[in-house]
Amino acid sequence: MRSKACFAAIAALAFSVFAGCATHGQTGAAIGAPVGIVAGGIIGHQSGHRDGGALIGGVVGTLAGYAIGNEMDKADQDTRMDEISRRSDQAYAAANTIIVTVRNSNGSYIDVPLQRQGPYLIGPRGERYLTLPTEDQLRPVYGF
Repeated sequence: MRSKACFAAIAALAFSVFAGCATHGQTGAAIGAPVGIVAGGIIGHQSGHRDGGALIGGVVGTLAGYAIGNEMDKADQDTRMDEISRRSDQAYAAANTIIVTVRNSNGSYIDVPLQRQGPYLIGPRGERYLTLPTEDQLRPVYGF
């Protein structure tokens, strides 16, 4: 009966810790601790050292759970940093893009994006302009 009460207390503690975890490392430690305690207690009981086995199992389970969860946190952080970098690149490109609208001979329009690179504006086909090209300059290349 005493072991059931101990197990219930450990499960309640683990659940309360798990519910408040903000990182995978914390969650891993919260899950690893009770699993290690139970496993260590079972192994320790078989060798006549239940309490020592539970203690060692709890420590090992906590450390192993934290280590695994911490690696998951690192992977998540790398993913977030990649997303931030991608968005930063998009914002930079948008801030350095000028759109010139060209009217075609049939009345339709086409947008020609020009990218700033140093003193130049670079067209979609790689042509360079020192000044902002006019619609008439872009029509022969991009319009009809």
